[in-house]
Amino acid sequence: MSRPEPPDARESDAGPDLPGRLGPLLPRDLDPEQTRVLEAMLAGPRGTSGFLTRERPVAGPFAPWLRSPGFADRAQELGAFVRYRSSLDPRLKELAIIVVGAAWKAGYEFAAHGPMATRAGVSREVVEALARGEAPSFDRDDERLVYEFATELVENRRVGEERYASAIELLGESGTVELVGTLGYYTLVCMTLNAFEVPLGEGMEPPFAAP
Repeated sequence: MSRPEPPDARESDAGPDLPGRLGPLLPRDLDPEQTRVLEAMLAGPRGTSGFLTRERPVAGPFAPWLRSPGFADRAQELGAFVRYRSSLDPRLKELAIIVVGAAWKAGYEFAAHGPMATRAGVSREVVEALARGEAPSFDRDDERLVYEFATELVENRRVGEERYASAIELLGESGTVELVGTLGYYTLVCMTLNAFEVPLGEGMEPPFAAP
């Protein structure tokens, strides 16, 4: 059975509806350095998409990160490249992102990016299989390769020669670097969400079955 999408899941528009371990972070309560970093994010796609605003609590991993504005500044710059300027096909990029989200059981990340993956062209059946913790069945060879590469790297901390060579053939050296970078950045995102128990945003459905 398919899960309903949030009302607008471009990135999860709303801030958290529960406090999490650190509690909500309101833009009006930020110090000057935190405000500078938030304004930098608002000036880019995260602001124009409505994911971050000056009115609602800071959403997603950015609420914990802004407790260390110097870290948040560097992390958000890397994330902006991965999310908005990567040369990877958005379909393959979003698939890689939800592979990481499923591996970490990071509800916020998967609830936000599962709908993005389907809009980018990943089948709903693949997204739902990942949410169940199952190996998906793929119709497209490039998706199968990205899934296998990502899964092998996440689970084994290494990638074998054959799969590495296949990734280079499909994506080139630059694309393979960006794929690994995407997996690494979203591992950071998922670790942040889980460590600080960042709750789902308003309108998000829990993507994973209760244990």
